[in-house]
Parts: sequence; C-alpha cells; structure tokens
Amino acid sequence: MLLIKVGGGANINLDGIARDVAELDDRIILVHGANAARNELAERLGVEIRVLTSVSGHTSVYSDQELIDLMLMAYSGLRNKRLVELLHQHGVNAIGLTGLDGALVRGMRNKGIRVREGDKTLIKRDLSGKPVAVNRKLVGWLLDNGYTPVITFPVIDERNVAINSDNDDIVTLLALAMQPDWVIQLIEAPGFLEDPDDPESVVPVIPPQQLPRWERRVTGRMKRKMHAIRQLVQPGCSKVLIADGRTESPITDAMAGKGTVIG
Repeated sequence: MLLIKVGGGANINLDGIARDVAELDDRIILVHGANAARNELAERLGVEIRVLTSVSGHTSVYSDQELIDLMLMAYSGLRNKRLVELLHQHGVNAIGLTGLDGALVRGMRNKGIRVREGDKTLIKRDLSGKPVAVNRKLVGWLLDNGYTPVITFPVIDERNVAINSDNDDIVTLLALAMQPDWVIQLIEAPGFLEDPDDPESVVPVIPPQQLPRWERRVTGRMKRKMHAIRQLVQPGCSKVLIADGRTESPITDAMAGKGTVIG
C-alpha cells in the first residue's frame, strides 16, 4: 500500500500524478493540499490570510469561520474534485472525501496557540486542531472495494464542527492506522534541501536518528513536516520519500530514488 501526500503548490503536476497512480498495481491513498488555490481564491474574494507562528516556531493559518469557508471552497471543492476528475480520466476509480465525510478523520480542537507579539506571549484561539483518530473501517472498505480515496481538509472535531488541521499530521495518523509500505511526499522541490535556496543541495538519505537535528534546523512549513515525519519512521512504521511533484512522472521518479529517503 502507498500513502501519497500531494502538495498544494501551483506547480504540482496533478495530471502526471494521476497517470502514475493508474499505472501502479497497488492500493493507494491520496491526501492533498491546496495552498495555491486557497491563496488565489482569497485574493479574488478579498479575504485576508493571517499566519501565526507559535513560540516553538511552527507556523499555521489563523482559522476563523471566514477562512474555513474559503478553505472548503479551495480544498474540498476545487482542488479535490479536479484531482478526482483527472484520476477518473486515467481510469482510476477515485472518490473524493474530507475528514467530515463519514467522520473519516476526527480531530481535537486546539485550546489555544501560544504566539509572541512584540514582547508579549498571547493565546490565540481559532477553528483549528490536531487529528486524533481515523475511521479505519471506512478507509479499509473503500480500498477493499476498488476505490482510491482522495482525502483533504477539513477534519471533524469533538463538537462535530469542521476545523482546520495540518495535512502532514493527517498523513501521519493515516499511516499509523493503515501501515502503508511507503509514504510519498510530493513537494515543489527535488527533495529535502540542505540549503532551501539551492535546488542542487538535495539530501539523498536521512537516517531516522538525524531527524531531530534537521527539525531544529529548518523553519516554517518544513519544521512541521519534519516533526510529522519523525512519527512515521518509528520502528515498524513506514518509510518516507520526499520527492519532486513537478516532474513528468512524480510518483515513478520518487520510487526510482529521485529525492530524499527517510527511514
């Protein structure tokens, strides 16, 4: 089984990914983002996107009801259904789902995010949280009956409310529940870069014991991604590939070793 995280960047080759999925003789779960679509839609609608940085250095989008509505349009609407459409065009029986559908992914609402503003530490509360449980029975039934799940935001919280959550955390939870052989992360870079400004600085292999060092070193979205990957490569868990989602055949290239192997 493969669990594939499709990044939300504007240059990700969705058609190439769909074509690769069609050619693979394996059960596949897809989880996707839609940051570029969200940002474009926000600009068109005049919605401000506010990014919070916690005291630990992790970044997240401040998720009020207006932003949740925006993300529903971009993630579970436009991006999800276009990817499902492409998969069907390549003969894949895809089904698009959010964490809400069938309570596929349950989350726990954040009690607050500690952030620094000037010389003050503040608690910011919003409609965001951490995924805590996967409806493994539903995912298993879909796979056993020939469907390819295509999963995205939002998740459903303890009050049955749609909340924002980090896709890397959702991928981690799915991996721990479903035990795929590989988790493939398709991003807008050739792999994990030692120097974010140098596309030639791909780190080909990262042993699990080096992950804490890399997590301390990186910033922004990559810090959260590395933290989530640490949970995936515990003994007995999946191996991870970080590879370029912009190539002609992103999944094929990743499985051929083009990118970064962790685990």
